[in-house]
Amino acid sequence: MSTPVDRVRLVIAQSGQSQGEFAVGVGLDATKMSKSLAGSRRFSSLDLARIAEHAGVTVDWLLTGEETAVALAARAAVGSSAQVAIAEAGRLIGLRESAARLGYPQPWQPIDLPRRHGRAVDQGAALAQQALAVMESAWRDPAEPDLAQAIESTFGIDVCITSLGKGFDGLAASTTEAKLIVVALTPTAFRQRFTMAHELGHLLAGDDQGIHPDIDIDSPAGRKDPTEIRANAFASCLLMPEEFLRGNVARGFDDTAFAALSLRLMVSPSALAYRLETLRLIDAMTRDRWLRMSASAAARLSGDIAALGAASDYATTARRPGLLSRDLFAAYVDQRTTLRLYASLLGVDSAILRRELERSDEIGG
Repeated sequence: MSTPVDRVRLVIAQSGQSQGEFAVGVGLDATKMSKSLAGSRRFSSLDLARIAEHAGVTVDWLLTGEETAVALAARAAVGSSAQVAIAEAGRLIGLRESAARLGYPQPWQPIDLPRRHGRAVDQGAALAQQALAVMESAWRDPAEPDLAQAIESTFGIDVCITSLGKGFDGLAASTTEAKLIVVALTPTAFRQRFTMAHELGHLLAGDDQGIHPDIDIDSPAGRKDPTEIRANAFASCLLMPEEFLRGNVARGFDDTAFAALSLRLMVSPSALAYRLETLRLIDAMTRDRWLRMSASAAARLSGDIAALGAASDYATTARRPGLLSRDLFAAYVDQRTTLRLYASLLGVDSAILRRELERSDEIGG
């Protein structure tokens, strides 16, 4: 199987369909399929994307015969707790890579990495300072309620919130064409935000080419891995900036002020207590007292119950990657592809979606 044509022939044979039936399933004219297989016509990038989707393989495999790190991770994860998360990441990366081939590359905005020296904690803090400066220049705030949107608009990373299975916090995935964060739906709103920031740290640090799953960002193994230590430090420093904390914690900073600050930054009281003690803005005794404060207690004490409710609603609502959705729909509107890719992202039948989009009989007011 030395050529893409050989590999297309293989997936047709493995499908159990005739060449014509396979072409229909792909949405490719049977004559064009025949010419491409005979060598008198080249498969277009869209043809290959459709064939890959229909056959359950990757475009990279069709082109090169090699599986990407993402595909290998998905294969290795079968039967594991990470299987659902990695499969979803692979699906989204495939769609992003298809968008890139159609002329809609991901607007990934890497940052200038600080020199890596010293402890992993210090590296994470330095990286967070760089990221905060970039967010400030983009008029974005890591404390804003829609952190996923802030990350997408600032760094050009696709962010998805979806069900990932029991005990799985999230993952970061990176390929040449795609940068992706997937985090789990959870009633623990502030933990979800920390996970999102943690995965952002992995991507900005360039920790992996492939998939970096985090089943538990607070696991004992994670506390020993330098990349996990760096990502945790990054998340803490990004969500609870030192300069901001020093400007808001002064003499007379009491339980009510602490609770209000927790809600203002949208972080858990325990995370904030640890951060304040690390910066020596409070003592260990005060830290231990505030560690026992729950998020709901902080909301009641601060009088900002609505903010906690909104955060919980956000954390339990599925979210598709906004940038990817925009690009796939644009590709359809610009007539560079059919609705198949966009419908796949939405999880709906492309024929039904096309019919609804093209309706002209809506009732006006």
